Amino acid sequence: MDRRKFLKQSSLASSLFFVPSFVKAFEQVASKSLGYKRLVIIQLSGGNDGLNTVIPFQNDLYYKARPTIGLKSNKLIKLTDEVGLNNSLTPLKRLYDNGHLTIINNVGYPNPNRSHFRSMDIWQTAVDSNEYSQSGWIGRYLDSYGKQPHTAIEIDDSLSLAMKGETKNAMATQDANVLYKLSKDPYFKNIHKHQTDAHLSEHNLGYLYKSMIATQSSAKYIYETSKTVRSKKEYPNNAFGKQLKTTAQFINSGLETKVFYGSLNGFDTHTSQHNRQAKLLSTYAESIEAFVQDLKQNNMFKDTLILTFSEFGRRVNQNASSGTDHGTANNVFIIGDQLKKQGLYNNMANLNDLDANGDLKFEIDFRTIYATVLDKWLEVDDKKVLNKSFKHLDFI
Repeated sequence: MDRRKFLKQSSLASSLFFVPSFVKAFEQVASKSLGYKRLVIIQLSGGNDGLNTVIPFQNDLYYKARPTIGLKSNKLIKLTDEVGLNNSLTPLKRLYDNGHLTIINNVGYPNPNRSHFRSMDIWQTAVDSNEYSQSGWIGRYLDSYGKQPHTAIEIDDSLSLAMKGETKNAMATQDANVLYKLSKDPYFKNIHKHQTDAHLSEHNLGYLYKSMIATQSSAKYIYETSKTVRSKKEYPNNAFGKQLKTTAQFINSGLETKVFYGSLNGFDTHTSQHNRQAKLLSTYAESIEAFVQDLKQNNMFKDTLILTFSEFGRRVNQNASSGTDHGTANNVFIIGDQLKKQGLYNNMANLNDLDANGDLKFEIDFRTIYATVLDKWLEVDDKKVLNKSFKHLDFI
């Protein structure tokens, strides 16, 4: 096949293959090298309003800042005498009561950025706010510890920056069957048939050739392994519920994947926040509960940790449109069966001590959470992945 024809058709390949530039007998790599624990990352895109998610209902300053959108104490799910959950999070309260939820408050980073895209990049790359990186924190984990293309999977059709490494990338798919069928397309078979040593050694073509070969192997493995299990658990009938159902199928089938990545969009609530956020939080909580129950039924929950974050919180003061604008610090949810510190990990933000812009001051750098997960859960060198040292927390 000539180069021009190859490159012309490579758009199909690039939409499917997000994998490293190496080719091995992947099925022969023992999963023992990475252990059995799995991490599921959930991204709440748009900037979820943490103050109306975990609410300091005894704090008068909260209601002064939010005279119309502040949630009244009789409309909340009380966790303590001072803190409550948004009443759309009833399924999350059940996890809380069973010791499966840790809420970490006031999470952020120094010199915060209020741009959706930039702040999400910072969370996904785990670099300082004045630095830029082309690799994400999970991608760098793959660079050092990923032995297979399917070591990390994003349940989507495209790959987030978090999942892209310097030499290796994760895979992106919403459907193992679709991925497998696409990998068997005659076009790819023709590519494989005509590839030569010269092709493999050429910088650009070689990368794509090797990626195709590697991904064909993983696509077959994911499909043949995951098809052995079908979830009997009923999930909410929405896109996020489907993501988690697919993730549960992958986990319950014993797929040798360490990290899964999913997302729920729509949290940019500048206007009419109350109903919009309530619906989104309900979607999140109901789907998460179904996911946990599914894993429990298959004895997989004990080996699964779920981390939920958003790129920033919202302003303390509501705006003129019954919504909130971009803010800074936020809460992070950790869900699992092996939590050392359950419930509220730390105190709520001090609303009497805001930053110069009237926003919450961050207390916990999000990278300390990443460092803890890498070291204590995935059991790898967090400094190698994050490129610097961060203290470890004690929630796992």
